[in-house]
Amino acid sequence: MHPNRVFAWEDRDAMLAFVADIAFATIAAEGPVLVHAPVLVAGPDRIRFHVSRGNRAKLEGRRAIISVLGPDGYVSPDWYGVDDQVPTWNYLAVEAEGPLRRLNEAELADLLDGLSAAHEARLTPKPAWTRGKMSPGLFEGMLKAIIGYELGIEALRGTRKLGQNKDKAQRRAAAAGLAPFNPALAALMEKEER
Repeated sequence: MHPNRVFAWEDRDAMLAFVADIAFATIAAEGPVLVHAPVLVAGPDRIRFHVSRGNRAKLEGRRAIISVLGPDGYVSPDWYGVDDQVPTWNYLAVEAEGPLRRLNEAELADLLDGLSAAHEARLTPKPAWTRGKMSPGLFEGMLKAIIGYELGIEALRGTRKLGQNKDKAQRRAAAAGLAPFNPALAALMEKEER
């Protein structure tokens, strides 16, 4: 996480909402081991995910950091409208750290149902897909191809590096310059309060 405290993101609920919204993470475990997986916030102190059973990562019983990156991008010093600035990279990121626990079959099925429900809801007005649309026994057979895990959140850290170290006029000018190239990041910079 960025060491400058002006960029610290400490609102736990907002960080978990961000993780739930992005819903895809890089998971780094002791070893080193690195996997990428869809994630589901399963409460204020738990994040769940699954990997292919054939994945080389052996995660059971390890500690891990789940890293979720949101909008990010290069910010040109020209956009600030003042001299003697340097290029930078603005971004949103959250890290959750803790021990991993393997999910049992019922928990794994619950994870998959939760992931589907969360993402099918984003596709409204499309009728939601559920596993009830699958042939009998197929879902249970497919469960054997994956392993689910839960990270118990012991530490949650976040960074919202959106130009808070600049005055409002400079931040807005940089957001306007960035907008044609990265509208999502520019919008976040525009509304960031100092």
